[in-house]
Amino acid sequence: MPNVTHKTGKKAAAHHAVMAGFLGWTLDAFDFFVVVFLIDTLAHQFGVPKKDIVRTLMATLAMRPLGAVLFGLLADRYGRRIPLMVNVLYFSLVEVLCGFSPNFTFFLVMRALFGIGMGGEWGVGASLAMEAAPPRWRGILSGILQSGYSIGYLLAAVAARFLLPVWGWRAMFWAAAVPALLALYIRTKVPESEAWKEHRAASTGEVLRVVAAEWKRFAYLIVLMTFMMFLSHGTQDLYPDFLQEIHRVSAAARANVAIVYNVGAVGGAIAFGHFSQVAGRRKSMITALGMSLVFIPMWAFGSKLPILIAGAFFMQAGVSGAWGVIPAHLNELSADAARGLMPGLAYQLGILFASPTNSLEYALQVRIGYAWAIASFEIVTIFTLAILLWFGCEAHGRSFVRNGNETVATNGP
Repeated sequence: MPNVTHKTGKKAAAHHAVMAGFLGWTLDAFDFFVVVFLIDTLAHQFGVPKKDIVRTLMATLAMRPLGAVLFGLLADRYGRRIPLMVNVLYFSLVEVLCGFSPNFTFFLVMRALFGIGMGGEWGVGASLAMEAAPPRWRGILSGILQSGYSIGYLLAAVAARFLLPVWGWRAMFWAAAVPALLALYIRTKVPESEAWKEHRAASTGEVLRVVAAEWKRFAYLIVLMTFMMFLSHGTQDLYPDFLQEIHRVSAAARANVAIVYNVGAVGGAIAFGHFSQVAGRRKSMITALGMSLVFIPMWAFGSKLPILIAGAFFMQAGVSGAWGVIPAHLNELSADAARGLMPGLAYQLGILFASPTNSLEYALQVRIGYAWAIASFEIVTIFTLAILLWFGCEAHGRSFVRNGNETVATNGP
């Protein structure tokens, strides 16, 4: 009986940890993608060119590494739960303040500050979830966790479709007060990570020394994540604007299209996350990338809206399919004593280096057209990622606690 109770307790702990990470990432993504649907509205509100609103997206992305360092170090030193609660309260407050922006300068500063919170959430939430998940379920739970990003995007599209026309743009940001309730859930339901308790570093300096000793692996993860960011943000952030500029799709229809392709993204993340448990992390990601490559012609060059919608659905199923493997893959390749910092910082440094993605695509479309700008950017990205993964490494099924089944990383750094 005690053994059954223990197993039941571990299962419940895993459930709550994954749910906390999933909800945190969902709400974080919602807060980020709200701006994607307000580019024209905010440009008109603040009296600035659209490119300045696009620049606020870059400011958010560029500040995310700072959040990864701050909250990642706190998570490795003091545990996962408390830093995650503080993070949720922080980004909720900043998002609400965005809704009170009196001018563009204030809004830009708030979006940069929001980037700190967004940068801290993924690393802490993913390490907590993956450390609690049983190795045999890690793949599918990784996909579920990462699908929160697509669900956040989907919720932003729903808000743009139904909330924006009735309550206006400020209410889109004020809705972010709701995520603060997640802190209460974490406080009452989510236990501290057993893996963190086993491998807890004695000091912040020790955490940094562990990362320094793993510099080759860490450098590889940063490069990998840079191109993964090119993949996701290059296919998602400006796509509503592409539909408007090239195909004159209405705001309501753009929101509907985003809802559809994010349903595909959720399915892809979960499906390929599960597939990675059988085929391995790298093969699963390469397969998902191949799927995206096949649908680029429909996604970028479709002449009619139904073709564009179908292309976007399968494109995002492939993009998020590759991303669904990332939480498990990065945590398995990270050092035990630095799992709060290492995956999150690699993730967010990747977004720092990829932060000009939207500005680059927006500038490129002036020279070669919008369709060729997004298509050529992603073709290069997909082939580069496939090469990085083929010659890279993985530690599929690695245990994060002592006396577990350990899988040694193969190939690469």
